[in-house]
Amino acid sequence: MQTLKEKLGSRIKYLRKNAGLSQEKLAEIMEMDIPNLSNIERGKRFMTAETLEKFAVALNTTERELFDFSLESPHNYLRVDIEKILDTLNNKDLEFILKVLKGYKEIKE
Repeated sequence: MQTLKEKLGSRIKYLRKNAGLSQEKLAEIMEMDIPNLSNIERGKRFMTAETLEKFAVALNTTERELFDFSLESPHNYLRVDIEKILDTLNNKDLEFILKVLKGYKEIKE
């Protein structure tokens, strides 16, 4: 079972990647050194309330959303990312994706 530090670190890493930010860029925005950010993302280090507030601002989210672990499994994160992409596609593209997925499923079975 993951500790709170690990869950929060994973969440921050996900939000950083979802925002299209590298560790270097987020560390720069946060005025934090990269090893410190890396330790936070890996759940090796916790942070102050002030740093949590900075993360929320830098990642354009709320402190509450930083602690939203309802998507804590990587599988759920993948689903959210896929849904975001699917929401941008037209019907023709969605029909094509459906055919590809059905074909892939048949091959795997």
